[in-house]
Amino acid sequence: MTERFEVSREIAASPAEVFAVLTDPRGHVAIDSSGMLQSAVGDRVTAVGDRFVVHMDRESLNDYPMGKYDVTVIITRFAPDTEIEWTIDGQIQPPIRHLYGYRLAPSAVGTTVTSYYDWSQIEERYRGKVNFPIIPEAGLRATLGILARTVEGR
Repeated sequence: MTERFEVSREIAASPAEVFAVLTDPRGHVAIDSSGMLQSAVGDRVTAVGDRFVVHMDRESLNDYPMGKYDVTVIITRFAPDTEIEWTIDGQIQPPIRHLYGYRLAPSAVGTTVTSYYDWSQIEERYRGKVNFPIIPEAGLRATLGILARTVEGR
C-alpha cells in the first residue's frame, strides 16, 4: 500500500514568489482546497521548528464530527525557495505524525511545484483507525491550481 503521494504543476512565477505564499500562515489558508483551513495566526516561518496556529473546521470533509478546532503547524524541513515540510500537533494526541510539503525547482515556465502528503511515519496506534489519506491526491492537485492562480495573478 502506498503511504505517500505527490503531484506536480508548472507555475508561471519564480520559486521566491511561490515560497513567499508557502511560508506565510495566511498563505496556507488562501490556497487550501479542502475548506478545512479557516484562518491562521502566527509569523512567517523561517526555519525548522517554527510554528503557527491554524483554525480548522473538519465539517468540510464530513468524515469525523470534530467541528471547529485548532492545530499547530510545526515546520520539519525548510530550505529557502526550495522546500518546506510540516507536521501537525492538534486535538489528537499523541500527534499522528503525517507530513505535508512542497518542493520547488526553477523551470522554463517559472517553477515546478511538487506537493506531497506522507503518512508512512504515523503512530502505529492510528493505523487502521484513521482513514488515510485524509486529503486525497485530487485535493493536493486542486491546491496547486489555487496556488498558481494566487501567484500568477500578482
